[in-house]
Amino acid sequence: MLAPERRTRADIIAAVAIVALVGIAAVLVWARGDANGTESVTADHPASTPATADRLPGTLRELWHAPDGAASRALAAAGAVITADDGAVVGRDPQTGEQLWLYRRDMPLCGVESQFGTVVAVYRDQRGCSQTTQLAGDSGARRTARSSYMDPTLRLSVDGTYTLAQGPQRLEMWRSDLVRTLEYGYVDAPVNVKTQPRKGCSLLSSASSSSRLAVLERCPADPANRLTVLNPAPKENTVPEEYGSHVLVGPGTDSADARVLAVSDNRIMLYLPGEPAAAGAEAAVPRLAVYDANGNPLVVHQLSAPLTENSATVRISSAFYVFTGNSVIASSASTFDPLWTTPDALGTPALMAGRVLVPVAGGLVALDPGSGAEVARIPFERTGYDGSPISLAVLGSTILERRGGELYALG
Repeated sequence: MLAPERRTRADIIAAVAIVALVGIAAVLVWARGDANGTESVTADHPASTPATADRLPGTLRELWHAPDGAASRALAAAGAVITADDGAVVGRDPQTGEQLWLYRRDMPLCGVESQFGTVVAVYRDQRGCSQTTQLAGDSGARRTARSSYMDPTLRLSVDGTYTLAQGPQRLEMWRSDLVRTLEYGYVDAPVNVKTQPRKGCSLLSSASSSSRLAVLERCPADPANRLTVLNPAPKENTVPEEYGSHVLVGPGTDSADARVLAVSDNRIMLYLPGEPAAAGAEAAVPRLAVYDANGNPLVVHQLSAPLTENSATVRISSAFYVFTGNSVIASSASTFDPLWTTPDALGTPALMAGRVLVPVAGGLVALDPGSGAEVARIPFERTGYDGSPISLAVLGSTILERRGGELYALG
């Protein structure tokens, strides 16, 4: 019979050391984990989406306002108004502004977007704008999250199918569950570097649809900007699939101010700035250039003035609306042919009761979406307005104006 094993003093010391090391590791994981430095307060009762307004208001007054410095446009999701500022994303009651839910992290916010009744919030850590969380719009409950290497700054946009996150050197496309469908540009994983079609390019601008991603980039060997058209969801997310890539030709095509304005499944619209006149020649006017789904040029529409740096594009129903900085141009969503233009605009429009609402001095103007004819004017005094561009949204009978880093609810 074998003698029973006996614990020695060395065995006990080793066991204690192992337990101590496990405890230290657990503390480090907690200290560096997402749960630490995160505050999540979900709604007691999920918000309900109010009924769509069937008529325009005759007058407006401010109901409430709140800081909204991290968003790029007025946002609402699943019955809640969304504001984002100083690391916190808040779902609010549209009538009172009362907090329904809160999600806060001790990291700076890179951007916030809304789609499918959810909110996507991106935070910056040591790997750039890499920490992304998806929240339920009605309750603030955490749905899912992702983390990947990204640039220190990025721009978020949505197209009804995907979320596009674009930085100066790299971009990603995400599905509705935040699963990445495409990475493009700089790649930090050495095994994936050779999968990219070009190296060292700067990403100037991008926009997407359900079947096309258009990227305007400047590559070291190119004499002008390059338009690259990609599949937003290729077979492998690390291997881009190009439908076409062309170096642009003509005046203004080498400008850093050129940008992608809109993308549909069969058209791409770019803004190409003008150029001052050379000796003995006429100045090149700014223009909207339309390309097909493979990036081949189709038609050019001249502009009377350059777009400002605050210009923006929104899609409403069957049209894209381009805010130029002082007017709104409506274009067909299928052909990008101009439909009409309205002057003296202060920002991007929204749809309410079948009318296109455009912010103007002294209130809002309601336009017929087919002709652009003025239907009504709704007076409203913007106290302390600093002239910054306005983004409109509508939730039920509440009109939302984002301007100057604040969100204002009007009713």
